[in-house]
Amino acid sequence: MDLSLSPFDDHDDGYENHSNENGYTFWSARYMMDCLGYTNWTTFNQVISKAMTTCNTLGIPIMGNFDQIQKEVDGKFIIDFKLSRFACYLIAMNGNVGMPHVAKAQAYFASIAGAVYSYQIEAGKVERIAVRSEVTEKEKSLSGIAFSHGLNIDGYGFFQNAGYRGLYNKNIATLKSMRGIPSNRSPLDFMGKDELAANLFRISQTELKIKNENVRGQSRLENAAESVGKEVRATMIKISGEKPEQFKVHEDIKEVKKSIKGANKKLKEIDKPKKSSKKKPSKNN
Repeated sequence: MDLSLSPFDDHDDGYENHSNENGYTFWSARYMMDCLGYTNWTTFNQVISKAMTTCNTLGIPIMGNFDQIQKEVDGKFIIDFKLSRFACYLIAMNGNVGMPHVAKAQAYFASIAGAVYSYQIEAGKVERIAVRSEVTEKEKSLSGIAFSHGLNIDGYGFFQNAGYRGLYNKNIATLKSMRGIPSNRSPLDFMGKDELAANLFRISQTELKIKNENVRGQSRLENAAESVGKEVRATMIKISGEKPEQFKVHEDIKEVKKSIKGANKKLKEIDKPKKSSKKKPSKNN
């Protein structure tokens, strides 16, 4: 492939001319790796995994979007994937935007998906969904560890609040009120990817502290959660000069998911088999 040209520009050897048909329109993951400028399959496979996680988080089936296959190359069998157009979109949006062809791909897919904002915002939305999903899974892991270390059956809310109090110098209810977040929703659903990443770090480090120091009992577990939150807070303020509670409130994650699902529908429509335009035979024939 001539990578002096972008595969996402309109030319004879471009992305659109490398699709395959076998029940549905798909592209080879190995081809997509070349398109985006990746040279290492292991690294690229991590991008595929993130894209699959995003797909699953949206409630969109993995099968039919990411179908793993084996193919023979030079006498050896290698792993490949049959990627739908939506899978290619998710991979591009989860790619390293510092790579020129990734940025070009993001702009291309955002355009054909009908995005009304820049491709950087589109990529940020996809990444935000992925990080939010990671936080959910890590919260489940932390709660399991905390309960196994003596957290009271009805004490998780106090334990969770302690972590927020450490990071934001405010309890959850106060933070929600300050940010205008409904009382029945998680503050995490209105955070940008950077703030979500900070909370992911706080949660993972709290779990690590509990396990490494064998912290046990409700009050000690709450103290551990709060102390880790305070340390993360101090680091964030030192690096950015901004207090965590001053971070911008972002669009509801439910609306973000809805917009990406809309992109899926738009992209599927492009590859939908065209209806035959043959005329019905005349009754006189």
